[in-house]
Amino acid sequence: MRLIDKKSKEKIFFFFEKNSKSKEFSINLQSISKTNLKKMTSNMQRAQLQAQIWKIANDVRGAVDGWDFKQFVLGTLFYRFISENFTKYIQGGDESVDYANLPDNVITPEIKDDAIKTKGYFIYPSQLFVNIAKTANENRNLNTDLKNIFTSIENSAIGYDSENNIKGLFADFDTTSSRLGNTVEEKNSRLSAVIKRINELELNDFEDNHIDLFGDAYEFLIHNYAANAGKSGGEFFTPQCVSKLIARLAMHKQSSINKIYDPAAGSGSLLLQAKKQFDEHIIEEGFFGQEINHTTYNLARMNMFLHNINYDKFNIALGNTLINPQFRDDKLFDAIVSNPPYSVNWIGSDDPTLINDDRFAPAGVLAPKSKADFAFVLHTLSYLSSKGRAAIVCFPGIFYRGGAEQKIRKYLVDNNFVETIIALAPNLFYGTSIAVNILVLSKHKLDTKTQFIDATSSEFFRKETNNNVLEEEHIEKILDIFDKKEDVENIAKSVDYNVISENDYNLSVSSYVEAKETRQEINIKELNERLRNIVAKENELRAEIEKIVAELEEDEI
Repeated sequence: MRLIDKKSKEKIFFFFEKNSKSKEFSINLQSISKTNLKKMTSNMQRAQLQAQIWKIANDVRGAVDGWDFKQFVLGTLFYRFISENFTKYIQGGDESVDYANLPDNVITPEIKDDAIKTKGYFIYPSQLFVNIAKTANENRNLNTDLKNIFTSIENSAIGYDSENNIKGLFADFDTTSSRLGNTVEEKNSRLSAVIKRINELELNDFEDNHIDLFGDAYEFLIHNYAANAGKSGGEFFTPQCVSKLIARLAMHKQSSINKIYDPAAGSGSLLLQAKKQFDEHIIEEGFFGQEINHTTYNLARMNMFLHNINYDKFNIALGNTLINPQFRDDKLFDAIVSNPPYSVNWIGSDDPTLINDDRFAPAGVLAPKSKADFAFVLHTLSYLSSKGRAAIVCFPGIFYRGGAEQKIRKYLVDNNFVETIIALAPNLFYGTSIAVNILVLSKHKLDTKTQFIDATSSEFFRKETNNNVLEEEHIEKILDIFDKKEDVENIAKSVDYNVISENDYNLSVSSYVEAKETRQEINIKELNERLRNIVAKENELRAEIEKIVAELEEDEI
């Protein structure tokens, strides 16, 4: 057990010695072994998760709005994992200690203080998910008990360095909300149903999972409640396959980075993919991001904790990135990943001071008020270090439209910031069939050429029923082309600066990469002969019909 001093440790073990059942205590994680978990494929884990979510949906079907349902599932999932993560920390690998079965009164102020300084929060044994799950069905005070537990966890960080990272984590998991039901009994019934199903999930440590469980749950729920999500959430979750590609592009050939940043962080999936793909890298200061949507901001912070990123290794800020940017006084970032909202409105020229903003002033023009895409691009560029690289998901239209967007493209190309533009296949994102582009920015290019990659053909994705998917082989192929910078017929071309400038700074991939000819060759002579035969047969048929009609008319007379 992780304790502050020897005296406290002795107190804990004294409790176990007095308890006759102490030898029977075990770590109650309800998990499968690491060996079996590793044998499970990502698809198997994902299928298990989705099946369980559907069971939860059936349990509360028709009672809870889809968007609200998402919050309750993810909130409960987070509650379970934060409980198990904290338990693992406290037990410190000592299998003789079962934290869940300790009485709360054995916890000394020293133990609590030490845990909060390390983990950022504190959970008493009685407050753990496993203990609440045991009696959830019979607990008449379940909704208020949960509310008090969440308040206690958040309040435990007050006065500590972790306060801002813990504050409001459970704000969207309102267990007393009328959305769960009109009576306490209805609320408790639905909460207990969700808790039961989440408790049944066979999971181990996050680092042992092939999938981003929390992100997968989020993606799955967003997809299945897409219509409502689009109205209420105003976002599209970045599929993990796309997140993986973006992370690898941003960190390509960097042996170490100072920190990673996402200016439109969402639920943190892009940052987490960077962690997953590059654990061997030395990430000195951790993970940074900003998110405007309060609900999604909470999800991002939850996601950091759930992936064992401690509070002192991440900083997710709440607010409008374009109007109230955070981290401006910090060191520039060596890696930036982003999927900003497509063509959203922003204040733009209605605020005349913005043209003097350090982020936008160099371009000499602001992004259109109805299309903030390039505002995010310029913001990202201003936060990028001289050795860094940024990979940004972009709407294709910004690369060929005129006006202010053309002027911004000119600024980017003239200053040699555009390394590569990659056109991806359509239908990769839930909720939209748009074929997105990835813009790769760099401040350390060795030449003045810009690379264009057309990755829209079937050799760059696997088609599924509802969505296309980038598999590992497709990602590796794109990265190989990106790295070599060699021209590949119908796929990739590196274009000189002069060619782009003469083309009015059009950066559309299709303007430089000739698509493969897929049309069937037609023999004109054969086609004409077939047409003549068809016409002849039609004339013959028409004559026969006229003959029959005439005979019928004679019979009537």
